[in-house]
Amino acid sequence: MEGEGRVPGPPLPTPSPGGGGGAGADADPPAGAPGSIRGPLLAAAEVLSLDDEEDDLEVFSKGTSLGEVNSFSPSMPISPSSMINQYKFEDEPELKDLFITVDDPESHITAIETFITYRVVTKTSRGEFDSSEYEVRRRYQDFLWLKSKLEEAHPTLIIPPLPEKFIMKGMVERFNDEFIETRRKALHKFLNRIADHPTLTFNEDFKIFLTAQAWELSSHKKQGPGLLSRMGQTVRAVASSVRGGVKNRPEMFTEMNDYMETFSQKINVLDKIAHRIYKEEREYFNEMKEYGPIHTLWSASEEDIADSLKGVASCIDKCCKATEKRMAGLSENLLPILHEYVLYSEILTGVLKRRDQIQGELDSKIDALANKKTEKDLCLATWESFLASQRVDLHVEEDSEDRP
Repeated sequence: MEGEGRVPGPPLPTPSPGGGGGAGADADPPAGAPGSIRGPLLAAAEVLSLDDEEDDLEVFSKGTSLGEVNSFSPSMPISPSSMINQYKFEDEPELKDLFITVDDPESHITAIETFITYRVVTKTSRGEFDSSEYEVRRRYQDFLWLKSKLEEAHPTLIIPPLPEKFIMKGMVERFNDEFIETRRKALHKFLNRIADHPTLTFNEDFKIFLTAQAWELSSHKKQGPGLLSRMGQTVRAVASSVRGGVKNRPEMFTEMNDYMETFSQKINVLDKIAHRIYKEEREYFNEMKEYGPIHTLWSASEEDIADSLKGVASCIDKCCKATEKRMAGLSENLLPILHEYVLYSEILTGVLKRRDQIQGELDSKIDALANKKTEKDLCLATWESFLASQRVDLHVEEDSEDRP
């Protein structure tokens, strides 16, 4: 099964700042999310031990030539700049050859719909690109198309999550500035995670997404699989689910499925609880905002207890500020982090299902091949028996002719 090795995800205790700014800021997604399907999904860190005595490992120095790099890893990408940038020396900064920025959201209103487009700026030194800089505009549906094409081309890779099309009711109004900025950051992070992936970054549809103008992208979308092809894929998926569990699924994947079911249930519960806490905090904050001015006005008409009422109003004001600060921490540091874990759990579950579907198809073909082999052997045995009987009859006839 293809794997990403380490899947980007957010750390719960100390999340990184939002995804705005330069491409480099969000290019390295936070570590620790449930993404690696090769081991425990919540490991705090992964330690790789290198044995100095192993003959098959080479340590590169600053004087390593490009030819030595190519001979060491023949499976590296074809771009020469990409080959060089795969290696980082201790006294040199990390090298990149693809920078992507998502910014400048614009609202578009038509007779049919209202939607937002985002500017996607790409700067690159890769040889497979015709230019070093591109600027295109993309809407959310284009990002969905890219994600579906990546899943189609790499069914067993973990594709980074996209923000949902619809948001939770009551959290924020659709198309207001807060929602648009939150989505922009998520889309920026999505593209940079793909750009940093060793396999997805060289996907042809990803390149088209970054470079094609709107009309070119629309034309490319129409070249996708037809209706009958999509129906065939759906029928195969349904047939795979009807057949039940995979017969020869390795134990490690069974353990992953069980773990993901448990993890998904628990992280969804945590996500719902966090949103409920935020909602209650907001209601409490709105009530306190009303009580402060009320006590201030009350103190003007009650001279005997004016100082006490002003003191209460001051305390309420301090509570409002503290509650607002706590709400900001929840909305910026906890809620998006937890929800990204939810999205990654859904992606991992989908990857495992696609892996089971592939193995189910393989098992079916193996069974069909075994049946054909059995039929062939049976047919061959029947013919051999028939030919043997014909030989016996022929000998009997010859013997009878030789007798006087």
